Amino acid sequence: MDDRVKEPVRHGRLTEKTTVAIREALDGRRGGLAMLLPFAGPAVVVSVAYMDPGNFATNIQAGARYGYSLLWVVLLANVIAMLFQALSAKLGIVTGQNLAELCRTHFPKPLVWLMWGVSEVAAMATDLAEFLGGAIGLALLFHMPLFAGMVLTALITYGLLLFEKAGFRPLELAIGALVGIVGLCYLAELFLTPVHWPDVARHLFTPQVPDAQALTIAVGIIGATVMPHALFLHSGLTQRRASARTEGERVKLVRFSNIEVMIALTIAGLINMAMVIMASGAFHAGHPEVAEIESAYHTLAPLLGIGAAGVFLLSLIASGISSSVVGTMAGQMVMQGFVGFQIPLWLRRVVTMIPSFLVVGFGVNATQALVVSQVVLSIALPFPMVALVWFTCRRQVMGVYRSHAVTAALAIAGAVAVLSLNVVLVLQIFGVQIPGLAT
Repeated sequence: MDDRVKEPVRHGRLTEKTTVAIREALDGRRGGLAMLLPFAGPAVVVSVAYMDPGNFATNIQAGARYGYSLLWVVLLANVIAMLFQALSAKLGIVTGQNLAELCRTHFPKPLVWLMWGVSEVAAMATDLAEFLGGAIGLALLFHMPLFAGMVLTALITYGLLLFEKAGFRPLELAIGALVGIVGLCYLAELFLTPVHWPDVARHLFTPQVPDAQALTIAVGIIGATVMPHALFLHSGLTQRRASARTEGERVKLVRFSNIEVMIALTIAGLINMAMVIMASGAFHAGHPEVAEIESAYHTLAPLLGIGAAGVFLLSLIASGISSSVVGTMAGQMVMQGFVGFQIPLWLRRVVTMIPSFLVVGFGVNATQALVVSQVVLSIALPFPMVALVWFTCRRQVMGVYRSHAVTAALAIAGAVAVLSLNVVLVLQIFGVQIPGLAT
């Protein structure tokens, strides 16, 4: 299945040490945790998309207004994310191609060019929330102008991307460290914030929607679950990470990948839940109106102390920087997959952050800009999502690894649910009244 790949994808390069460790694991010369560690990386990198600054705002709003009531929505969203990221990873392992390359091979050229164009616009829309999130965090933490925070964010993200010159593993470790910072920050927040754990457990597994506005927020949480760039990127990160010499080794690679997806996205889901729990404990009783990152920071300081507010900003900065790095990587992969060439990394970084600088430079309302970015992502999502389900269900593409009936049914149901909710989001943003939802 690999014969159509003419050139290795740059993002698959690993250090020699990691390559040797992977081979030892496949040969059965490693066991336990040492067997799994060499395969860790792709899902950790992709998990950043599920805890980017856009998630911060949504989760803060959910916790501040409705306490723990919408925790079950976060859990459901995470389960859907696990399924689709596992399918994307398996697609790369089995075919040796990423999702964009398979689209170029199997789809008519006009559709391929359309998908590439939409994906490039989506990359800039994605980076808008991520880049602005990191910049806002730096500006608030160091009391600098937002423009200066943006420049600093750009320099830091570009510096991290240069890690790849030493092999992709150092970049994976750097991104993993940033994910760890976000996780540790929210672990600390849970100790600083009053939490009623029995209520947390009850609402996690008890679906309820208190009112129409809660339904709107729930739609937002699920509708923005699967990011277009995450679906493209995961298949690219696994496609040439390890070469299977036998079908037995390929089965192992898929199994190890599934384990990593479950672990990485469980951690991402727990972080999202921690965001809701923190917002509930800090804001729900006295400040349910808190809905934006800046107001959350300014409200946290007098309520829980400057330490809690500082930890919150640190997590936001780590989230913004790591997700911006991952977005740039995905943009490179999408371009190479669809049209077969790349642009210099610095140029890719400049192009994707132009909208952010324009928003700030022209005094555009940042919140409105983020709303527009979500519309763009909602329009872009059907292309990779439908393509992923279609490819993974086809025997001609996946062979014996195609999705079984139950998996296929779950994937189709998940796609219909997420895409329907994205349609609802877009209609709401354009002022279309929907029965049962707040206007």
